[in-house]
Amino acid sequence: MGKHILILISALALGTSSAVAQGHEHPPSKRSGPAGEQEKKQRYTCVMHPEVVMDHPGTCPKCGMKLVPQKEEKRKSPMKIDNHSMHAMKHGEHEQEAHGEHKMQMSMQSSVDIADPMSRESSGTSWVPDSTPMYGKMFMFGDDMLMLHGAIFPRYTNVSSRRGDDRIDAPNWIMGMYSHPFGESAQLGGRLMMSLDPLTEGGRGYPLLFQTGESWHDQPLHDRQHPHDLFDELSISYSQKFDAGLSAYLYFGYPGEPALGPPTFMHRPSAMDDPDAPLGHHWQDSTHVTFGVATAGVVWRNVKIEGSIFTGREPDEDRYNFDEPQFDSYSGRISWNPTQNLALQVSHGYIESPEALDPDVNRHRTTASIIYNQPLGRD
Repeated sequence: MGKHILILISALALGTSSAVAQGHEHPPSKRSGPAGEQEKKQRYTCVMHPEVVMDHPGTCPKCGMKLVPQKEEKRKSPMKIDNHSMHAMKHGEHEQEAHGEHKMQMSMQSSVDIADPMSRESSGTSWVPDSTPMYGKMFMFGDDMLMLHGAIFPRYTNVSSRRGDDRIDAPNWIMGMYSHPFGESAQLGGRLMMSLDPLTEGGRGYPLLFQTGESWHDQPLHDRQHPHDLFDELSISYSQKFDAGLSAYLYFGYPGEPALGPPTFMHRPSAMDDPDAPLGHHWQDSTHVTFGVATAGVVWRNVKIEGSIFTGREPDEDRYNFDEPQFDSYSGRISWNPTQNLALQVSHGYIESPEALDPDVNRHRTTASIIYNQPLGRD
């Protein structure tokens, strides 16, 4: 009987030791279990198009941007971890998240102001709603970013009236913007916008009833939209971020766009698929091609105050040259994006001798605009 009791006690002790040993073998089990599966399930996404998800690193098929690791939801672990280990794990997680957020921020910044989101950037230094979609091909060179965008509208226009005309043409443009950060608080930006309108539309432009503005062969253009210059923007900017909400920038364009009026029409969400210029183009945003612009601005969160000096004379009839800069005009603008879907601005400017046919006429221009964009679903 004593032998049977001794054997039973020995068996229980051996079983308990085996269970304890198995309980302490967490690292191999963890690596081959849920953690290993989680590593295999790592996904990568695009910060511009979050609906794009892949199981391997690469570039976004929509914009060409480098994919970043997708954040996974933290799962609760049944293991008991001491306070020191928990602190170390949280510290590592915070560093990893901060690094990911840093990469995302570097990829999503405006080329004009390092503190602005890229979706807010429009023509010159103007703003559109933060929810505005962006279409283009993006390339990353380390922390440097290059984005290209273009559009062309081949068509036949027939305005069947006494004042109308018919024509085969193709309004078009190509744009590029580049940004190079200096650390996390400063950035150098550059932009280029070109158009082959002089070739596809000719000197008189395309038929557009009730449109006015500029001239051809020293005659004012009526019921036609004039072509734009070969070079519509060639600009450079420098921005500095002072804290999370305060930043400032300097912008120089030859040609460029001063702080006056709303974004030029082809940069507005409402004109994304419209090849025609609005009838108010010459009165609202005709200064978007100005040969000689210098702008300084200060941004506090979603409010911006800026001022410009620029050349008042509009581009001449030679669409391939660079006009002489004068810097004889000035303007100021206040912009405010109160929500993701709204962009408001009010501006005033003095324009010296804008029209070549009326050289003695100067203008004071005051503008106010509201741009609203409502996303209806994923792109």
